[in-house]
Amino acid sequence: MMKNNIKTFAILFLISFGIQAQIDRSKQPQPGPAPEVNLGSPQTFTLDNGLKVLLVENHKLPRVSLTLTLDNPPSPEGTKKGVASLMGSLLGTGSKKTDKDKFNEEIDYLGANVNFFSGGAAANTLSKYFPRVLELVAEGTLQPNFTEEEFTKAKERTLESLKSNEKNVAANASRLRTALAYGKNHPYGEMTTQESVESVTLNDVKSYYNTYFSPKNAYLVVVGDTNLKEVKALAKKYFSNWNKSEIPSFTLPEPKNVQTTQVNFLDMPNAVQSEVAVVNTLKLTKKDKDYFPALMANQILGGGGEGRLFLNLREDKGYTYGAYSSTGNDEYVSTFVASASVRNAVTDSAVVAFLDEIHRIRNEKVSKEELENAKAKYVGNFVMALEQPSTIARYALTVETEDLPKDFYQNYLKNINAVTAEDIQRVAKKYFMVDQARIVIAK
Repeated sequence: MMKNNIKTFAILFLISFGIQAQIDRSKQPQPGPAPEVNLGSPQTFTLDNGLKVLLVENHKLPRVSLTLTLDNPPSPEGTKKGVASLMGSLLGTGSKKTDKDKFNEEIDYLGANVNFFSGGAAANTLSKYFPRVLELVAEGTLQPNFTEEEFTKAKERTLESLKSNEKNVAANASRLRTALAYGKNHPYGEMTTQESVESVTLNDVKSYYNTYFSPKNAYLVVVGDTNLKEVKALAKKYFSNWNKSEIPSFTLPEPKNVQTTQVNFLDMPNAVQSEVAVVNTLKLTKKDKDYFPALMANQILGGGGEGRLFLNLREDKGYTYGAYSSTGNDEYVSTFVASASVRNAVTDSAVVAFLDEIHRIRNEKVSKEELENAKAKYVGNFVMALEQPSTIARYALTVETEDLPKDFYQNYLKNINAVTAEDIQRVAKKYFMVDQARIVIAK
């Protein structure tokens, strides 16, 4: 018996050794195919007034979160810039049914978290209080109590905020950069100023609300421990009386990049650092075939601590604590921005380093290692995000509002993995327009 056991052990050892001997551990294993993503679909229905409701049931915890979103196109505020923000700050200061103190006391008593803003509202609550919290959200948004007293307070807070930012170098650099890129007459480039805020009246706020707070482009997204029957009944009860109205449409000015590279200075005598940014406008949406290559190109250039800008300006030269880039994908217009806060003494050298890195990614193919690392980071972040039920709701809302293919997120990883080094170079030349960029320096 003992002799047989020894023989069996010896055979197993030899088989195991033989298998290991066939594996070459000096080479990195080839990645497998992109996993198939099955997101599931939210349950949806639409009220007669146009409000679209999306529900993602998740019964792991007795909680419900909800978001009311107005997906209106950008609209100019002109000389009344600030009116939308003031309107948003007045939402939630009670309602026509419940005064401010009682409104807030009840939210506190329920242990809920409710926020209102110009584009809608958001709330988190225990599922047993979900019906009442949804009712309060409906009250706060559909029956706002716009009073002169609260309006005066909101206006004073806005003016104080503007005053406190007068010497904020980063904030002023960002405002200038945005205004130059989009143009001061484009909604994205308009500046809120002391004069524009002081010109806003309570009637302007009411008028803005009546014009733009409509269910026509509205979405109510509910995630958590509830069900379709309950949500449908509550949505009809609290939102069916929301009157549908047409949203004004505007012909917006077309932001244009400069013909040749332009340098713009903002003199800030109190600056202890220089704010440096290279910016150009672009048109890129999630529907474009360039979307995924542009994601990877930006990740390699300045998407984080592994990006070329960070490694060059911080790790190699020590100019800054961090240098990054971003590539927008707004359906109307957006920007590519590469920026950093650098020591005053190295401002010119930092600009040169920015331009060198942008030229390099436009003119040279990225390495296989850089591309694989960029893909791995996006794949990891995407998979981790799927653990949150709110992600499914957010993706569903994005598919709706940006008119994406229904399988956009199912194919997300496949499209990331299909990006090549040639794609990176192509989109870098197209969207990182260093020869038509503005270099904005505040120091």
